[in-house]
Amino acid sequence: MRHIATPGATYARLMPRIVVVVCAVVFTDTLLFGALVPLIPQYADALDLTKSQAGLLLGAYGAGALIGGIPSGFLTARIGSKHAVVGGLALLGVTTILFGLSEDAAILGAARFGQGVSSVIAWTGALSLVTSETDRARRGELLGTVFSFAILGYIVGPIIGAVAELTSIRATFFTVATVAFLLALVASRLQLPVSGHSRTGRIRKALADPRFVGGLWITFIPAVFFGVLEILAPLSLDEAGWGAVAIAGVFVALGALEVAASPVIGRLSDRRGRNVPVRLALVGSCLVAAALAFATRPAALIPLMLLSAFTFSGFSTPGMALIADRAEHARIPESLAFGIMNTAWASGAMIGPSVGATLGHAFSDAVPYLLCAAMCAATYAAVARVRGRPGSVL
Repeated sequence: MRHIATPGATYARLMPRIVVVVCAVVFTDTLLFGALVPLIPQYADALDLTKSQAGLLLGAYGAGALIGGIPSGFLTARIGSKHAVVGGLALLGVTTILFGLSEDAAILGAARFGQGVSSVIAWTGALSLVTSETDRARRGELLGTVFSFAILGYIVGPIIGAVAELTSIRATFFTVATVAFLLALVASRLQLPVSGHSRTGRIRKALADPRFVGGLWITFIPAVFFGVLEILAPLSLDEAGWGAVAIAGVFVALGALEVAASPVIGRLSDRRGRNVPVRLALVGSCLVAAALAFATRPAALIPLMLLSAFTFSGFSTPGMALIADRAEHARIPESLAFGIMNTAWASGAMIGPSVGATLGHAFSDAVPYLLCAAMCAATYAAVARVRGRPGSVL
């Protein structure tokens, strides 16, 4: 009798290829996200931006992802994960070209906003591809691997930003846009089976699950923290006389530590539960954020930035895995679940730099860091209070 491959078997055969494409997608996206970080002082000087305005420019990416988050889930469910990835990458290439061409603050902000929208579409499609047929026992490890490539892009991003300052911003961003277009072409050639699953669900069903909401919250927290760090640290180092290359070097080192930590954290969450790494991260992040409030010199600031790679990377991987777990349990489409997750992340990515810079400008950099520490402390207290109860947040 002729063997007929099931969708699950076909996915298993294609999974290595899918993972490679997905890793490349998230790498390219976070590369663009991080490329602006060492360039912020240069744009602030060239466009005469205040600290608050520079924060809004950096946070425009998160604003675009916030607006596009939930719609991207519905779009992916309608057109399919592959088409969402292809469309998101193509739009990312177009908006990156616009960003490279612009010398006006408003247009730069609009292009950055467009990058955020295209990013969330590509991310939602990509994460849906790798989780739709993945066994829960390996989900944390697989998502940790994917997330490590996202961090790798975050490492390379500041390098790209430094290269752009030393050579040509326009040529550098054009090159990155070309990579996005080529990757869209590669993704379009993936031959995927039609899934046999028929899952339906609505947003209110997902948001009625306390553990799903808990996964969203622990995705939101590190986005806020890193948003604050990415706007305040470069400006602080610039005031101390550091150039774009030196600033990029610090963020490269920070990202390298996250790359090493993420798969390990993913395996830990698979074996010990999602809440174990989250609780450890909450304690560590509270201490690091509080210490950053008093780090006024590079000699103190840089070690704490590097330490944050271990504390705040403890949230993202178990958070994504928890959201996927709960979506599967409630039979919510993966695309919708990750669309909602991207909205939570984007809220933090927008609030972190914009509100952090505004508070830093109005008061001091210590204020937003202390607020981050307080948020971690309050979250830990809430998690400890409901520990072991049915429907607990983790």
